[in-house]
Amino acid sequence: MGVSGTVPAPGEEKVAGRAAVLLGTGIVVLEFAAAVGLFTTGTLLPVIRADLDAGAQVPALVAGASIGTFVSLPLASRVLALASPGRVLLGGLLLAGAGAAVSVLAPGVWIFFAGRFLSGLAAGLFAVYGLSAAIRLLTDRVRLRVIALTSLMWVVPALVGPPLALGVEHLAGWRVAFLVPVPLVVLGRVLVVRVVPPDPAPQQLAAPLRRSLLVPLGATVFVLVSGSALWPLALVGFAAMLVGLVALVPEGTARLARGAPAGLAAMTLLATGYFGADGLVTLMLTDVFDASPPQAAVVLSAGPLGWATGALVTARLRPDGVPPVLGLTVVAGSVLGVGTLGLAGAPWVAALAVWAAGGLGVGLAYATLLLRATTQGPGLAAVALATGVIVAESFGILAGGALGGALAAAGEQLGVPTSQSLAVAFLLLGTLVAAAALASLRSARVPSPVAA
Repeated sequence: MGVSGTVPAPGEEKVAGRAAVLLGTGIVVLEFAAAVGLFTTGTLLPVIRADLDAGAQVPALVAGASIGTFVSLPLASRVLALASPGRVLLGGLLLAGAGAAVSVLAPGVWIFFAGRFLSGLAAGLFAVYGLSAAIRLLTDRVRLRVIALTSLMWVVPALVGPPLALGVEHLAGWRVAFLVPVPLVVLGRVLVVRVVPPDPAPQQLAAPLRRSLLVPLGATVFVLVSGSALWPLALVGFAAMLVGLVALVPEGTARLARGAPAGLAAMTLLATGYFGADGLVTLMLTDVFDASPPQAAVVLSAGPLGWATGALVTARLRPDGVPPVLGLTVVAGSVLGVGTLGLAGAPWVAALAVWAAGGLGVGLAYATLLLRATTQGPGLAAVALATGVIVAESFGILAGGALGGALAAAGEQLGVPTSQSLAVAFLLLGTLVAAAALASLRSARVPSPVAA
């Protein structure tokens, strides 16, 4: 059983003018901050792994924030029903500040994990608040423009993020570089929370608490055992994550019901395949293609540049976007291609071209798929859809990255070179993106019945 809810009251109006601009600006700033944070973490992942002596515990480095987000998701609607926007803002900022401080002061892997967990708690709370408000209060046309702008927000971080992170790391260490996105995160969250009124009926939209908490619990098991001799138990943790996932998404998502549920299913598969691969691409480049950190940073930047290009092309082709299956097919070929090139021992420049093509595919598909996945219909309320999208992306980042890291750890336990294990992980993740392309065929908006 998934998250369910009711459509907002017919009298609830969309916002325009200054309120719409401020809300859209806050969402765009948060996306920019997320891009800076992702590139900073991705670029510095090999350095952090070495400094914290993480070894095979890569999942613990990449999964902490996502696990924290999943703990916050079933609690978010409850918190928003009880707390004022000011209290939400203060509590979220305190959590985010504590998470950043613990992460940068961490002496080892698990303290770093704890800091990222606290940051994820704050991120999940703010994400549900902001995205549900955008669904409730912005028209489809404005939302599509905001989505396009958020895609463009990846261009500058893609160009300057990796070299900036490496430069700050060289001058002051990775811990200082890790703090670069924090002021942007604070600004975006202040804009969103201060502008948006409370959800009129959040108490109707709470997810089943016990089952939804299976996602962070299963993920924690996954992370704890994937780097040890008990790694087969990771399958139990992953199964628990899937059960919890079904509890968090709107009803019909697991069976690919037409419309928004199928769109959310496609988003989940895309996020698991592409974002999971994106979180591991620097390790893939350094461990499999023997690329240097600056060369790996170039490849890391190529994906978002392609994404922004695809988003611009989509916006110019059709006002409601192109069928997402076209872009998703390109993305699947890209992730599969990087894995195949890794097994074949190709040079890193080949991975550069293929990864850039994958970013272009995401740009062609993402805006339309997100719009379809967040379009309200009978039984689908704003908080339910917002939670579903955040679940899809967070689950993908968590499950995809942890799955790749677990395969590498399992390969080490079995005597398989890490380079081969990572390449196989990319082949698996690419197959999931191919499944997303098929699921997207059922995501087209279901026509609403004509009122008498």
